[in-house]
Amino acid sequence: MKLLLENIKELVQVEDDPVLFRSGKQMAKLNTIKDAFLIIRDEVIQDFGTMSHLKDVYRDDDFLIEIDCRDRLVYPSYCDSHTHLVFPAPREKEFVDRVRGLSYEEIARRGGGILNSSKILQKTSDEELYYDAMSRVMEIIKTGTGAVEIKSGYGLSTKEEIRMLKIIRWIKETAPVCIRSTFLGAHAIPAEYKNNPSGYVDVIINEMIPQVAAEELADFIDVFCDKGFFSVEDTERILMAGIKYGLRPKIHANELGLTGGVQVGVKYHALSVDHLEHMGVNEIECLKDTETMPTVLPGAAFFLGMRLSPVREMIEAGLPVALASDYNPGSSPSGNMNFISSLGCINYKMMPEEVINATTINSAYAMGISDRLGSIARGKIANLFITSEVPGIEYLPYSFGSNLVETVILNGEVQEH
Repeated sequence: MKLLLENIKELVQVEDDPVLFRSGKQMAKLNTIKDAFLIIRDEVIQDFGTMSHLKDVYRDDDFLIEIDCRDRLVYPSYCDSHTHLVFPAPREKEFVDRVRGLSYEEIARRGGGILNSSKILQKTSDEELYYDAMSRVMEIIKTGTGAVEIKSGYGLSTKEEIRMLKIIRWIKETAPVCIRSTFLGAHAIPAEYKNNPSGYVDVIINEMIPQVAAEELADFIDVFCDKGFFSVEDTERILMAGIKYGLRPKIHANELGLTGGVQVGVKYHALSVDHLEHMGVNEIECLKDTETMPTVLPGAAFFLGMRLSPVREMIEAGLPVALASDYNPGSSPSGNMNFISSLGCINYKMMPEEVINATTINSAYAMGISDRLGSIARGKIANLFITSEVPGIEYLPYSFGSNLVETVILNGEVQEH
């Protein structure tokens, strides 16, 4: 199939010489082409440029599909590098508890939060989990997401964690988006191990990880290294076991305090450290010149009313930053990356160009896929979206309540809305 997008008002995030991510001052730089065309052959981007170049070089070409993008922008699809979108039920009652003044930690101590989802998961069939999750996947596709990482973590037993990962694999095999899978058995300490957390860590290391690896169910391993969850020592034990089986680390870090999650992530070459509401000088210095992507989750901070990660200080110190949705039933029940972009500008004082880099190329890096997704570059997979009629790139984060995605193309194919 050969597909032509023509008369594009502005083609966004263009790369002639692709990079894996952008850091510091480079995050404010964004390459675009006005009055542009884009050619897709089969599932990859073949060429792009100005309309005058199209008329000179491709004058006699026949295209199977032609889309007129007059007054519209074309973006690479968002890459959402942190979600928990396989879950058994929403937790709106806990939302009301928070409105009444209870904190996330207080709700967890009362048996809510992750442990609540874990109980419900055990009573939910594979088919229910799959079809509910697929409906969420189709929902985020409509708002521009073309790649998503999905974590386990509501099983909290060998049987249920393996079951979750098999459902994620089922989604990977059937969804049109790029799916990355993360094993997060260390998401919370089950009630039966409340007084023996190291015993649960033994289960993760001796039972879960070998089975996950044997069945090739995950791309990454993750640990919630934070106050009230897993210590640095336990995190190190889990990461070392995962690395032994070929699972690259990612870390839930510093959501609830300066607990050493960033440092342990860097020590073990984590692809990303995520949350980062609590960041000091030591954490920022630790991340400099590493291969670990600092990933901020604006939806969770917004929904829970938490302190904000110091994104401006991180960028000014020369770090890269990625943004992801943290789509989950308890602390961020939305996977809308347009809204995440708006929060990046409004709450974190990021410029629109920085937000685009944070939600495309940098978040693609945080999933290990920036060599093939996250920007408009020749040879990359054609996952992109066309906006409705908008004035420019500033309008998407400005218009935070609207879905301005008009057409979605995944793997070179136009998706039905």
